[in-house]
Amino acid sequence: MGLHVAVVDYNPQAIGIPFADEYYNASTMDEDAVLAAAVDYQPDGIMTLATDMPMRGVAKVSDKLHLHSINYDTAVKATDKYDMIKAFKEHNVPSPWFFVVDSLDELKTHEKNVTFPCIIKPTDNAGSHGVAKVNSFQELVANYEYAHSCSRHGKVIVEEYLDGPEVSVEVMVVNGEVYILQITDKITTEAPHFVEMGHTQPSRLPSETQQQIREVAEMACKSLGLDKGPAHVEMKVTEHGPVMIELGARMGGDNITTHLVPLSTGIDMVGSTIKVALGEEPDINPTLHCGSAIRYFEVPFGTIKAIGGVEEAEKIPGVKQITFTKTVGEDSTPIQCSNDRIGFVIAQGDTAEEAVKACEQAMNCIQVIID
Repeated sequence: MGLHVAVVDYNPQAIGIPFADEYYNASTMDEDAVLAAAVDYQPDGIMTLATDMPMRGVAKVSDKLHLHSINYDTAVKATDKYDMIKAFKEHNVPSPWFFVVDSLDELKTHEKNVTFPCIIKPTDNAGSHGVAKVNSFQELVANYEYAHSCSRHGKVIVEEYLDGPEVSVEVMVVNGEVYILQITDKITTEAPHFVEMGHTQPSRLPSETQQQIREVAEMACKSLGLDKGPAHVEMKVTEHGPVMIELGARMGGDNITTHLVPLSTGIDMVGSTIKVALGEEPDINPTLHCGSAIRYFEVPFGTIKAIGGVEEAEKIPGVKQITFTKTVGEDSTPIQCSNDRIGFVIAQGDTAEEAVKACEQAMNCIQVIID
């Protein structure tokens, strides 16, 4: 794109650094350090890709240097589940009942008010870290420390369990207008942790349901004051209609917006996000109407001894990428959060069904030998 780029990371070995023109050694979650780097660099725009908490640093820099990202108040609402769900309630966005606690003693005062099953999770983390579904007050108490240990600021939210298929909505907001780029069907592990194991575009839900999903996503974006940039909106389609889970004021992770959206729509969501951050008009008109999918490997637990069949799998029509995030000598462990997954396959097809079929064929070709 002809841009001069500076990157911020606490790790001087981060793999993106060699691709940048400038490097600042600072954590993306240290707002003041990010601001100091920006004051030195004087950028025309600032962005992060698919992580929540760095949005606060992005917003602080944007406010201080008069750039083109969301404001700090919106960033806080989009990165703290308590502030977020309060905003949903204030603007009548369909959302679950909830309460927030910061101690086990405070949790116990709510015993008579909780209905089961319900969800307990930290107010300020992502990637399914600290999330558990519980079926009794005893289980709720037992999982408190797990959720609390994953909370950066010590607060835990307990909320209604929503039953139904889960979707995400990939959004770009331009000049205050909310544009729905794609709806993604999700596959997650079962209770208690609900780690995402697959995504498919476009959604195969009925058109009427998809319209309801679009309306709820737009309401959610506006309730947080999101007036520019991307959003990744997650909800469950319950018997009463779509109900919000949460919203990230950034692109979706799990390769959803970097890979699946371009493969299914032709829209370059990364490039569009960069353009919005620079105050320019993005091109978000679809040029494709295809299917795309990602599936994560599920393998037995133990030490990975060998991985075979990858070259054969890569030759399957529609397969675009096969990646392993764990390799020979590392351990396959129970999947409690996104970091526990060992790898994935991404595929494209004329339809969502064809993309899924290509993923499954590739995974059937690959042998992961576990000791």
